[in-house]
Amino acid sequence: MHDVLPETAPAWHALEQALRALAEGYGYEEIRLPSLERTELFVRAVGEVTDIVEKEMYTFTDLSGESLSLRPEGTAGCVRACLENGLLHNQTRRLWYLGPMFRHERPQKGRYRQFHQWGAEAYGFTGPDIDAELILLSARLWRVLGIGGVRLQINSLGTAGARARYRAALVEYLSAHHERLDEDSRRRLHVNPLRILDSKNPELRALLDGAPALADHLDPESQEHFAGLRDLLDTAGLAYEVNPRLVRGLDYYEKTVFEWVTDRLGAQGTVCAGGRYDRLIEQLGGRPTPAAGFALGIERLLALLEEGAAPVAAPAPHVYLIAVGETAGRAAPGLAEGLRDELPGLRLCVNCGGGNFKGQFRRADKSGARVALILGEDEVNSGVVGVKYLRDERPQEIVPRGELAPRLRAVVL
Repeated sequence: MHDVLPETAPAWHALEQALRALAEGYGYEEIRLPSLERTELFVRAVGEVTDIVEKEMYTFTDLSGESLSLRPEGTAGCVRACLENGLLHNQTRRLWYLGPMFRHERPQKGRYRQFHQWGAEAYGFTGPDIDAELILLSARLWRVLGIGGVRLQINSLGTAGARARYRAALVEYLSAHHERLDEDSRRRLHVNPLRILDSKNPELRALLDGAPALADHLDPESQEHFAGLRDLLDTAGLAYEVNPRLVRGLDYYEKTVFEWVTDRLGAQGTVCAGGRYDRLIEQLGGRPTPAAGFALGIERLLALLEEGAAPVAAPAPHVYLIAVGETAGRAAPGLAEGLRDELPGLRLCVNCGGGNFKGQFRRADKSGARVALILGEDEVNSGVVGVKYLRDERPQEIVPRGELAPRLRAVVL
């Protein structure tokens, strides 16, 4: 877990603003979710035999004896919030969220145990058009941010019935090669065999390459849905590749799944991922409701943005107020507050901690402000303020207090 320091916070702000604007441009509304949920929510939603639930969740028992977990992902909590607050009753919803998630996994480049995700979820849409919208929304993000070198992979997992038939064929195949499976795969074989396809063990690659193909077991409904998605992406001119081994690590996915991947972030190359989860809402106690969504990691996105890019600097103050002497020091806060009232959006830094005029002037110049306001005892008594232009070749002025706001508005806003 790491700190976001003042030097890096501006890059976070810029990215968050871009994400908010993108979501609003597609009609998605913000929802804010708690970081703590009942552990049972994630066991039911994510899947008991997943790395997240088995190995990575931060779980504890609170003072009332209830098992709680820091959220490892956002979809389960978003569905829970929608159900508890009646957001899905006879209506469609497009929602987005942003916040910290927690997984006790091995830290890697752009991947931490407290990390931040931005996610988009859509509820009540049955067709592949919403799948395409989510994918096109994420594709637009790369263009908005100027990020290259990311590739789209898509696949279909089929409906529950199709997956059950495929699961039986996969178990039969893997059982015949039981001695070649690693410990994790043997444990998952009869509980969640599709997760074996997602194994990162290179020694299993040849074995898995010979496994039955999920595409050969898809039901007609899923085939039609996937064909519709591909047609929409083709018509929109978006390049993609079908990856038949793409299964995602969460149990709730079915039909469409997709990932944006890159070679620029080491072994863990997924930047953004999602898909459909049409049964999850019913599974968590709601009415059957189609749903789809995706999430992306903020830290990983920032790592891509930082490669070869100049750091994003914090905005400098427009104005630095120098106050010399006790009388001016008492008057400075009131002057500053008045200017902030008159000039919304003004970034004004007041010198604090005293110091002589020369020292305060150095601070003003170092701050990056365009204008220094100079207030001393004489200025206070006369109702005027000195105006020194720090970035322009203009002479210093003495300005009556009543004319100061219009003068600053013309110069710095």
